[in-house]
Amino acid sequence: MSGQFRVGIVGCGNISDNHFQSYSSLADVEVIGVCDVDLARAREFASDRGIAHAVGSVQELIALGIDALSVCTPHPTHEAVVTKAAEAGVHVLCEKPIATDVASAERMVQAAEHNDVTLGVVFQRRFWPGAQALRAAIDDGRLGQPMLGHCQVLLHRGTDYYDASEWRGTWAADGGGVLMTQAIHNIDLLQWFMGDPVEVSAKAGAFVLGDSIEVEDTAAALITFASGAIATLAATVAASPNLGTRIIVTGSNGATVNVTEYPEGSDAVNDLWAVPGEECAAAVFADGLSGDIPVAEVNARLLPLHKLQVADFVDAVRTRRAPAVSGQEAMKSLQIVAAIYESARTGLPVKIGTADELSRQFAHLESRAVEPAGSR
Repeated sequence: MSGQFRVGIVGCGNISDNHFQSYSSLADVEVIGVCDVDLARAREFASDRGIAHAVGSVQELIALGIDALSVCTPHPTHEAVVTKAAEAGVHVLCEKPIATDVASAERMVQAAEHNDVTLGVVFQRRFWPGAQALRAAIDDGRLGQPMLGHCQVLLHRGTDYYDASEWRGTWAADGGGVLMTQAIHNIDLLQWFMGDPVEVSAKAGAFVLGDSIEVEDTAAALITFASGAIATLAATVAASPNLGTRIIVTGSNGATVNVTEYPEGSDAVNDLWAVPGEECAAAVFADGLSGDIPVAEVNARLLPLHKLQVADFVDAVRTRRAPAVSGQEAMKSLQIVAAIYESARTGLPVKIGTADELSRQFAHLESRAVEPAGSR
């Protein structure tokens, strides 16, 4: 693909400006239109940024002759938008999670493959230099075979966060709590480091925010991977103050590397690098605690990472290669989250990838129609 790359954005909520700025930073790429079920919001978004078109539906956006679109709508609407785009031959970059159940994600991947379009999913934290360094240490053997991992997510989201959008904190429209909306970034990294997940045992509950949300605010899990490696997960949005996130990987040669994000939204650092001959450490909390950071500021801090992933996606479309995080790859973190919910519900270990597991995922959750072009 050569010449001007024409892009549309679906959903004009919080994260959409990161997508706009990321595309706008690239040569020969232009955001020519946006859409939202709230047409007034779409028009305001477009006017503020000099975007030529603001429309009220995905079909109208596609009719503008776009090459690709970004999906920035609530989680359960992703399938409808991606399917419409794929059927029209439009490439898609979808915000995480790819969907709220595995069957939906599979249909999205199949639609993209059937129509020969590129489907990428935003997990911008893969572009952290610290995450890239850890992955490189695995790939070149310095860490040995990953055998033990830990994922720690100690974030803060108050009732004001959930009250700001009626869809937040509900099974039907959010698809889950801390796991689906926040920790899935770190779960994606964990499985990227550890390998394909095969089994999960978990507990989850709403220990602090139960009067405000339907979904979990806290969860813990034991995850087993195809290699036989194991990892633990501890995640909450009820920490106060917000203490960020951390992933720890220990390899078969005894080497251990940490990737720590503090404060939330900052570039994660390798605060522990215990690789033979390369040992070093840093004190992440040496300057004290930063307190809670507004979500809008967290999103703004992530803009450089969004730019890297959007650039990767555009290049993948132009060169006909797979993006850094494909739809198929994004399903792995969703499988883990879905299995945690199922294990927490039944009290039993859940195998990942079996027909029985896929058929029952989210069967216990109520469903309702959600407009496909709203905004996150």
